[in-house]
Amino acid sequence: MKLCQPQVSVPYFVFGERTMALKASYSSRQVSPHAFGYKRPLPHAGRVVRCHATGDIGRREFLQAASAAVLLSASPAFAAKAPKGYNPVEDLQDAYKFLYPFGWQEVAVKGADVVYKDVVEPLESVSVTLTATDKNDITEFGDLDTVAETLAKDVLTAPGTEVKLVSTSQRELKGHNYYEIEFTATNPRYTRHQLAVVACNNGTFYTLTTGANERRWDKMKEKLQTTVRSFQLLN
Repeated sequence: MKLCQPQVSVPYFVFGERTMALKASYSSRQVSPHAFGYKRPLPHAGRVVRCHATGDIGRREFLQAASAAVLLSASPAFAAKAPKGYNPVEDLQDAYKFLYPFGWQEVAVKGADVVYKDVVEPLESVSVTLTATDKNDITEFGDLDTVAETLAKDVLTAPGTEVKLVSTSQRELKGHNYYEIEFTATNPRYTRHQLAVVACNNGTFYTLTTGANERRWDKMKEKLQTTVRSFQLLN
């Protein structure tokens, strides 16, 4: 059976050269650099990833294994701590890790470091994007509410989307600050309930975004919250 190409939500942004504003301009999913102290896109050629999805190896992992002749599994400690119903991802080169719901499959999406999605529900996915920045901590971009509103309305959603900010929170772990955002994004076809977490480290701006159709939010809420809260920088 041939499945339709799922819709995967990936932030519509590239961060602008030495700009302090939290606004991003974009066109046809190719976003002009105008925010967050961007320097240049991060290269990914030849990267080695620790990825540990249960089941078949994803397309990206297969290509990496073929070219680099090596595909590392999750560290035993992180894999052992993964709760039932989740797969752990640990990327040693880009220095982050997180959990995603069991059964989601990896897909290749331009502009994203990694994307996993549900093959049946096209709005259920998680993506991680990496962008070079001259900032060392997420707090350098401004207070939580200001950054959250700008990300939700101008960066993480497409133009013309009706956005409603639901909640924000901040956490600190091992010297790194994380901004977490919950919001809904409505267009004429559907409403997607989304969660995101952003952080900075060693010249990289990290964004993890996940979500589900509003009609399935109550069912998916706990799983998606676990995914967002599991995101952690490795150094």
